[in-house]
Amino acid sequence: MRTEPNQNPYIPPGGPPQGIQPHSAIYQIMGEENIFRMLADFYKELEKSSIRALFPDDMVTASRRSAAFFVHVLGGPPLYHQQYGHPMMRMRHLPFHIDEAARQVWLNCFKKVLTDADITYSFPKEHLDSFWNFLDRFSAWMVNKK
Repeated sequence: MRTEPNQNPYIPPGGPPQGIQPHSAIYQIMGEENIFRMLADFYKELEKSSIRALFPDDMVTASRRSAAFFVHVLGGPPLYHQQYGHPMMRMRHLPFHIDEAARQVWLNCFKKVLTDADITYSFPKEHLDSFWNFLDRFSAWMVNKK
C-alpha cells in the first residue's frame, strides 16, 4: 500500500460533489447486511484489479470500513462516523496517488458488483441510476493526480 505524501495534489474542477446523495430508500430496502455483503464482493473485485496496491493488506477489514460509509450514504445510520470519526474522504485518500485510470478501474469493479445487484443484494433497480451517479461524482472528487 502506497502512503507517501502526495505533494501538490491535483484538485478536480468544480469542488466536492454537492446534492448527489442516492435515494435513502435504498437502505430501507437492502438493509445493512446486504450493503456489507455488496461491499465485501466489491473488495474481492478490487483485490483482483490493477489498483490492488492502493488498498491495505487486510481487504476484509477495509471492506467493512467502506461498508460503514456506504450504509450512511444509502440512508442508514452514520456507522462510519460513529466508528471512525468524520469521513473526510478526500483527505483520507490524498496519501494515495489516484489518477483517472485508477478511478476507472474502481468504477469498473463497482459496475461488476452492481450487475444483478437487485437479485444478489436486494438493491432496488429504480435507484441504481442515482447510486451510479453518486459513485461517478464521488470517485471524480477522489482523483488527486493528473
